[in-house]
Amino acid sequence: MALIEKKPVTPSQRYFKQNKPEGLSKNRPERRLTIHKKSSAGRNAYGRITSRRRGGGHKRHVRIIDFRREKLDIPAKIQDIQYDPNRSANLALLVYADGDKRYIIAPRGLGSGDVVVASETSSEINPGNSLVLANIPPATKIHNIELIPGKGGQIARSAGTGAQLMGLDEKFATVKLPSGEIRLINKKCRATIGEVGNKQHQSRTIGKAGRSRWLGRRPRVRGVAMNPVDHPMGGGEGRTSGGGHPMSPWGQLSKGFPTRRKSKTTNKFILVNRNGKKFKR
Repeated sequence: MALIEKKPVTPSQRYFKQNKPEGLSKNRPERRLTIHKKSSAGRNAYGRITSRRRGGGHKRHVRIIDFRREKLDIPAKIQDIQYDPNRSANLALLVYADGDKRYIIAPRGLGSGDVVVASETSSEINPGNSLVLANIPPATKIHNIELIPGKGGQIARSAGTGAQLMGLDEKFATVKLPSGEIRLINKKCRATIGEVGNKQHQSRTIGKAGRSRWLGRRPRVRGVAMNPVDHPMGGGEGRTSGGGHPMSPWGQLSKGFPTRRKSKTTNKFILVNRNGKKFKR
């Protein structure tokens, strides 16, 4: 998918880059598969801000996506590829042979008219088909991977991402994640063949501050621009970068500080962390 660049007749268009909507349908989303999304603007039940820099944003509808792919051995035809404002990837609207319609994350290389199927035992290793890891050959690119059998896909769901199945043993499958982490996953978990589409999403440029407000992102003030009473990195004579390690207003280190608990029960499934080093349990 190509990028759109505009003639810079205004400052906001000088650095603006957007995905060219090739192959995207202009049809409205399937009404039965959408629900209204109420924005919390980062507030909790008491109205207090618990997640900063959120607010505003355009009205959206949440698309109900089939991450489980539980309709087995029933071929489904892709009716069209649609835009989803809630994620970086596009969605594919499937129409099953029995008339049922469901959304899935659109795999790379598939378009309107293609046929996909989810199977429990065996199926063709084609993009968009869903199988259990035990029936997928090693070195295959996969996405929408389950961590718990039957829970639904949780890994590799954003635009352009894909994991790689490295090997199989008696009980587990060894999977290399998009971050570079290598971990063990139960062979009974399901995954979808191929990579997620819309790879050019990461090459787009917002172009102006107003576009960030459309996405619900409020302005961010740097800690070094604040006073010492407001932030640990604030204050100093003249313009200064703080001189210390970057941290949050509450003293939580923001770079190079591992936040994963050493007592987490799933640590035993991580073989190599995202830095390429053997994971320390």
